[in-house]
Amino acid sequence: MGLRVLAAMSGGVDSAVAAARIAEAGHDVTGVHLALSANPQSHRTGARGCCTIEDSRDARRAADVIGIPFYIWDMAERFQRDVVEDFVSEYAAGRTPNPCLRCNEKIKFSAVLDRALALGFDAVATGHHAKLVDGVLSRSPDQGKDQSYVLGVLTREQLSHAIFPLGDSTKAQVRDEAARRGLTVADKPDSHDICFIADGDTRGFLAERLGSAEGPIVDQSGEVVGSHQGAHGFTIGQRKGLHIDRPAADGRPRYVLSIEPVSNTVTVGPRAALEVTSITCGSPVWNGPSTVEDLTVQLRAHGEVYGCRFEEAGGGLRVDLDRPATGVAAGQAAVLYSGDTVIGSATIVAAS
Repeated sequence: MGLRVLAAMSGGVDSAVAAARIAEAGHDVTGVHLALSANPQSHRTGARGCCTIEDSRDARRAADVIGIPFYIWDMAERFQRDVVEDFVSEYAAGRTPNPCLRCNEKIKFSAVLDRALALGFDAVATGHHAKLVDGVLSRSPDQGKDQSYVLGVLTREQLSHAIFPLGDSTKAQVRDEAARRGLTVADKPDSHDICFIADGDTRGFLAERLGSAEGPIVDQSGEVVGSHQGAHGFTIGQRKGLHIDRPAADGRPRYVLSIEPVSNTVTVGPRAALEVTSITCGSPVWNGPSTVEDLTVQLRAHGEVYGCRFEEAGGGLRVDLDRPATGVAAGQAAVLYSGDTVIGSATIVAAS
């Protein structure tokens, strides 16, 4: 007997094909689009995410072609609180959040899954590019589209009620299948950037909510080399847009090394000063096998992978890298893998 499955449909090609595959497999499928903005007209148009009117219409048309019931769930208030406000507060604290990761954790696999189970559904299916076998998460064969990193925050319980129908497919295969199925989103561009920032201007978005306050840009010796209008407008490893008054003595570029929100100070220095080999993490989530071989860690979405060792301490983790990493920012996730299998994740607190 088939399962009752709620298919989350963003309006893109991946979620449309995922829903079609689940329906074709004989499950009782209902499509749902998440309305994440109280004022979707203010969000950018085109295929940029899951917050536009066009996206909801594309999702409905796909559901009609597949032949499944379709609903729109209003998650705007929850999204504002758990994703947008979290994003702003993290930057205000000098950290660099990943809103897509937070959306998966708090919206798609907490709010939506909880409601789906309460309504009698057995599982939630999404168009994520990741594999899930017997509740164990691993990378997609399409390394360029792999989304296991942003799913690494999910618990075993959440994964036990998740279905990722695209787990064995590349993006090219998904688009070809969408065209064969007559789905109009077959050639729709991928979403990118932060869906709730209409013009893509993250610094302006944060300034509007956190205000502007002039502060110093200093080098490693503490000498003031420039000024800024808010430390929240910077991220660790940033090179462009620093507005430094004079070049470094060696003539080489300078990068953001640290952000101190209390004093509103941004420290810059050479790229070599960004290198770290030890990372302290908090709030670990273990969702994979306990046996660990070929251990690696990924520190950013679509970022490099590093061989590592880790040990649990004080309710958190210390991760030691086999080679230096750069641009490691507090607030991002460290996702641990055994080969291609996710074993867990934790939030980066500090690095040295």
